[in-house]
Amino acid sequence: MVTAAETLLELAKSRGAMIATAESCTGGLIAGAITDVAGSSAIFDRGFVTYSNGAKVHMLGVDPDTLNRVGAVSVEVAQEMADGALERSDATLAISVTGIAGPGGSEFKLEGLVCFGLAQMGHPTRVEAIEFGEIGRANVRRQTVDHALEMLISALQP
Repeated sequence: MVTAAETLLELAKSRGAMIATAESCTGGLIAGAITDVAGSSAIFDRGFVTYSNGAKVHMLGVDPDTLNRVGAVSVEVAQEMADGALERSDATLAISVTGIAGPGGSEFKLEGLVCFGLAQMGHPTRVEAIEFGEIGRANVRRQTVDHALEMLISALQP
């Protein structure tokens, strides 16, 4: 059975795409899934693990005002993370994730909420938020990786 990361590798190679990741709640798991595949150096430029707000600001150029206004777990921050990863790398496509893997959340942002950003050269940045629910930290992170890989694949399909 072909994995999503293997499909991504073949699609990215055929399109001449280079990928960067900007990860918060997954802590590098998306980059890890991509680089688990032999030959991934042909399509993977770099990964930014920006768990803290300071890292998001310093490494990706996320605006501190955005963080103060809407919080780290927001589509606005996901967009700025994806845009920053694209600008600060040699990638043509960047995926970002920021979320609450759990346990816990707040009355405004529930456990399992993950925001995604997808920046691609020559296209507007796409953002979305998914509520995976209280399915446990490991499951939220696993489903986030799977969804991020699917977003990358979708962006590369004709």
